[in-house]
Amino acid sequence: MAWFTRKEKGINTPTTQKKDSPEGLWYKTPSGKIVHMKQLKNNAYVSPDDNHHVRIGSKEYFEIIFDENKFKELDADMTSADPLNFKDKKSYLERLEASKKKTGLKDAVRSAHGKMNGMPIVVSCMDFSFIGGSMGSVVGEKIARAIDYALKTKTPFLMISKSGGARMMEAGYSLMQLGKTTAKLALLSEAKVPFISLLTDPTTGGVTASFAMLGDFNIAEPGSLIGFAGPRVIRETIGKDLPKGFQSAEFLLEHGFIDFIVNRNELKNTITTLLRMLQN
Repeated sequence: MAWFTRKEKGINTPTTQKKDSPEGLWYKTPSGKIVHMKQLKNNAYVSPDDNHHVRIGSKEYFEIIFDENKFKELDADMTSADPLNFKDKKSYLERLEASKKKTGLKDAVRSAHGKMNGMPIVVSCMDFSFIGGSMGSVVGEKIARAIDYALKTKTPFLMISKSGGARMMEAGYSLMQLGKTTAKLALLSEAKVPFISLLTDPTTGGVTASFAMLGDFNIAEPGSLIGFAGPRVIRETIGKDLPKGFQSAEFLLEHGFIDFIVNRNELKNTITTLLRMLQN
């Protein structure tokens, strides 16, 4: 089907270009519902017909959380190095540069502080589009520094997780971030500064095994995939068939692993209410 792409003339048709986030005029949900992009954006990227929560990144979450989308970003220029000189089909540095160019991000998390319904808040939000939201040394450090800022200013901290887990290109350096972020959250707890963890689709691996499950309230978006290892690994480990949907937010709520499931278009007001409860 060479006529779809005419490389000799530098012409690419829309059918040859893959998009990682909703663009254009229309969006088709997994259930087949067609939604106009303006309507989807005005509803916090939630399909009004079937409540499908479209995957979004830090840019969209900041627009939802911060009043008038006003915030000050923390450690905005921090980027990953390549301490292990890792290389598979490509070098780690090549993958980092490709992700930066593709997403416009420096790494898989952004942190910022601002106001939410007039209340000061510090937010760290992961971006799955950057190497699968994997947690490397920069991700752990930026989250740790955001917690430090929340601790210093006595400001509530919100962590929005969306990750495939540890970043394999950093091996042990990545795993060290589990302990570092957990220790920082312990200091936040001792100081009685509120911490709310929001788990979005997907939240897996070392992120689930560390900061994502340590909130004063652990909340999730509807339909989110939340777990540690994949179903095949778990099945082979325990030697049993697994319940259908056992890694969904709804299953976890039913079995007491999270506290609430919150629709994204109700997120801002719900978090505000929870923080006021904790602060009182």
